[in-house]
Amino acid sequence: MDKAALVATPLPVLLLLLCLLLLLMMGVAVGVGSVPISQTTVWGIIIHKISLAVGEVSWLTPHWSMGRENIVWAVRLPRTILAAIVGASLAMVGASLQSVTRNPLADPHLLGVSSGAALGAIIALLHTGMILGSVTVPVFAFLGALLAMGLVLLVANFSAADSAGRLILAGVAVAFVLTAFGNLFIFMGDHRASHTVIFWMLGGLGLAQWGQLWFPFLTLIFCSAYLIYKARFLNAMMLGDETASTLGVPVQRFRLLVIVVCALLTGAAVAFSGVIGFVGLMVPHIVRLLVGGDYRKVLPLSALLGAVFLVSADIVARVIMPPEDMPIGILTGLVGGLGFIFLMRHRRGVVL
Repeated sequence: MDKAALVATPLPVLLLLLCLLLLLMMGVAVGVGSVPISQTTVWGIIIHKISLAVGEVSWLTPHWSMGRENIVWAVRLPRTILAAIVGASLAMVGASLQSVTRNPLADPHLLGVSSGAALGAIIALLHTGMILGSVTVPVFAFLGALLAMGLVLLVANFSAADSAGRLILAGVAVAFVLTAFGNLFIFMGDHRASHTVIFWMLGGLGLAQWGQLWFPFLTLIFCSAYLIYKARFLNAMMLGDETASTLGVPVQRFRLLVIVVCALLTGAAVAFSGVIGFVGLMVPHIVRLLVGGDYRKVLPLSALLGAVFLVSADIVARVIMPPEDMPIGILTGLVGGLGFIFLMRHRRGVVL
């Protein structure tokens, strides 16, 4: 199917196709690993557990062992769902920031949020210990992300940075400062435990647990609903501040609101997955190249394609170096960087 056909395809059809692809990839992700599990067993366990959870008697007769049921339901399915949530969140953030900053290189880590989350995780892992139990690292990482967001807004207000370019510079400055503090805390901490920090900063989905998925999921639902609702404003922002203002967009206020929403989305994602690069940069460009620049299509399609991409990357990360899991941030950076170069080479006449 060529680009013209994709542009002409109704949005509900594209969404349905990507949803089906996402479900297919999630089933594959749950089935692969050191203990391979057939798709029949995977979906049987999922349907059986959901039926019991809603208070109904399952019509399926379990033909699988309790060990396989625990692997699917307690380990792999939460991890796969987290991959989909994080991929969708990062792709939505990248697409939105590329609009309000009019910077094709904008991504979720541009405004220092990831550096703040990393600082929080470093403090939790090396200095405070697991004082809040299994949620200690996500909570500290999210608080660090909120700290970074507050500092960016404070620096922007202090320096009267009301333009897109100056906001980016404020984010870059905050990112450097927080990264320096993170490195200082690593230096001051127990060097024998530094490998845990490094593994977290390389990105991974091993912290996924059912009891924690609600937070990044609800953050994605509410923040993406706002961004999609304001898709018309994002289209106008691509035309420049003056044009957007004449079309009724409160440019400065809207830009700050989008940055706050994107910071919340990024913080919630990074808190549970570590720093995963290139998803938010590459996926929106692919979507725009395929279906055009209308943000009413770009945002929901970016979210679904980002989810498919990260679930697929998690599959490869778990099978490429058995029995070890490769940090997913390494894989997304490698694949994303090479893919982006390929897109630039074959789309030289297209403004990304």
